[in-house]
Amino acid sequence: MAAETVTSTDRLRRARFAVAAVFCVHGAVTGSFATRIPWIQEHAGVSAGQLGLALAFPALGASLAMPLAGAVSHRFGARTALRGLLALWTLSLTLPSLAPNVWGLCGALLVYGATAGMSDVAMNALGVETENRLGRSIMSSLHGMWSVGALLGSAAGTVAAHLGGDARLHHLIAALVLTALGLVLCQGVLDVRGAPEEEPPPRFSLPPRSALVIGAIGFCGVFAEGASLDWSAVYLRDELGSSAGLAAASTTAFALTMAVARLVGDRVVDRFGAVRTVRVGGAVATLGGALVVLAPHAAVAMAGFGLIGLGIAVVVPLAFAAAGRSGPNPSQAIAGVATITYTSGLVAPSAIGGIADATSLVFSFGLVTLLALGLVLGAGVLGTGGRETASGTPAPAKSAGPKSTGPKSAGPVK
Repeated sequence: MAAETVTSTDRLRRARFAVAAVFCVHGAVTGSFATRIPWIQEHAGVSAGQLGLALAFPALGASLAMPLAGAVSHRFGARTALRGLLALWTLSLTLPSLAPNVWGLCGALLVYGATAGMSDVAMNALGVETENRLGRSIMSSLHGMWSVGALLGSAAGTVAAHLGGDARLHHLIAALVLTALGLVLCQGVLDVRGAPEEEPPPRFSLPPRSALVIGAIGFCGVFAEGASLDWSAVYLRDELGSSAGLAAASTTAFALTMAVARLVGDRVVDRFGAVRTVRVGGAVATLGGALVVLAPHAAVAMAGFGLIGLGIAVVVPLAFAAAGRSGPNPSQAIAGVATITYTSGLVAPSAIGGIADATSLVFSFGLVTLLALGLVLGAGVLGTGGRETASGTPAPAKSAGPKSTGPKSAGPVK
């Protein structure tokens, strides 16, 4: 019996590392694409305005396709579904660089976003199931690994761009390598299957109310993240007169702060619980926003952006984890939260710009500060699932023992 327990524990640990590596692969696709956008724009012959239109299509494709992920996982099993959806995502990296014009680019990015969204839901659902079975928080570090993958992909893309490489060849090579890695890594994730007598989830349905409430917290976190990533450099340059190099360094520092905080965030969550972690994080981000708004010079503003990154780093991972524990159809709930956060990421940069045009960037980041305060006030919804122990550690799912053949829910996880 002891030997069987050790074997099961080892299997869970391997599954935890496998799903973390899958998150890294997923992030690497995003990083690889982002660095070659200038090449793609020139090759397709699109203006800045047309590019902005095209870049809205990934979020549109993701929003339309994410609700389908639960049905795919139920039909094929979580491992097989993730393997197929991740392969579609990695291979879709080749499409944007092949686009001959703006309409071709819009179509390519629609497919790119749809495969991104479905694989995102599938890997987060498996991440939540792995977390439940381990009985400790891992979602923050999983999203930290996504950030690591994005940094690795962007680094490789930067080298390719610096060497003047054709993005079609670069993305073909990257897609083949990442697809092969993904197929191998998916062998190690949990193979969760629904019982044969279970009714499959609907192919497409609106997210449950619990997902909308939890998604509101995710919206606040992602809005602050998108605003800071896209506008921190502009803020330092235009409002505080910083040099271009110092302004760019602010954005890099913010991204690194987010990645590091996510990688170590699970220990904090295990110690204090999701609700208290997000509440304190929201207070830290609110303080950071206030420093940005009131900053007399660049150093204070950079510290403020760092505090925003530190405070919001674990919000989205914990929102996904709460969604996965919030109701009878976890995949549907995760898809709902993912849709809201994708929308927030799409809206934030343009909203900040629009408000700045009407008022000022200082006023725009006053709004970011208020949204950060919303994390303090609304953090309690992350305990909706009722699955935290007194110490703050996510309790294992009752049906998710080491020899479980699958959850009792209609989705891929419980």
